[in-house]
Amino acid sequence: MSETHPVETEQAAREASGAHPYGRYLEEFQVGDVYKHWPAKTVTEADDHLFCLITMNHHPLHINDVYAHKSQQGRNVVVGPLVYSLALGMSVSVVSGKAIANLATEELKHPAPVFHGDTLFCESEVLEKQESRTKPDRGTVRVHTRVLNQDGVLVAEFKRLVLVPRRDHGAGPEGDAGEPGGGNVE
Repeated sequence: MSETHPVETEQAAREASGAHPYGRYLEEFQVGDVYKHWPAKTVTEADDHLFCLITMNHHPLHINDVYAHKSQQGRNVVVGPLVYSLALGMSVSVVSGKAIANLATEELKHPAPVFHGDTLFCESEVLEKQESRTKPDRGTVRVHTRVLNQDGVLVAEFKRLVLVPRRDHGAGPEGDAGEPGGGNVE
């Protein structure tokens, strides 16, 4: 017979034990701060092909070497939504780990291609933060996330608006029908 032990499942209690903090409360964001996310991610051919296949994007530029070699890039290009998804995921532990909801993604751009074998580095700058006018337990934070490859080339960027709890009111998993967009968490 196996022995069981109580498991603490609340994020705040686990962090109080010395665990790495996950996400930030509204009060912890400062306009102008830049967070350099870690770890970086090398995008493999397998990552790209799997993402294309599970999202039903079968464009040959991403999955067909013969086709891609005849393109202007001369090789396979990583599908843009994968680059965005990786950057968003890389920013969660710092930006939205305590989020109630993601309210908007804006100005998504891919100024340069990403190729198999490129390593992506991300950073997010806090553009603004605002307390909710209707609910004192939360507020919004707008960040600008930039994605750079191993050579420092900007390969993607976007802005997003995140609804986060205030520290003195605690984190809660509930949504907010009173804020625009409704949103969803990663």
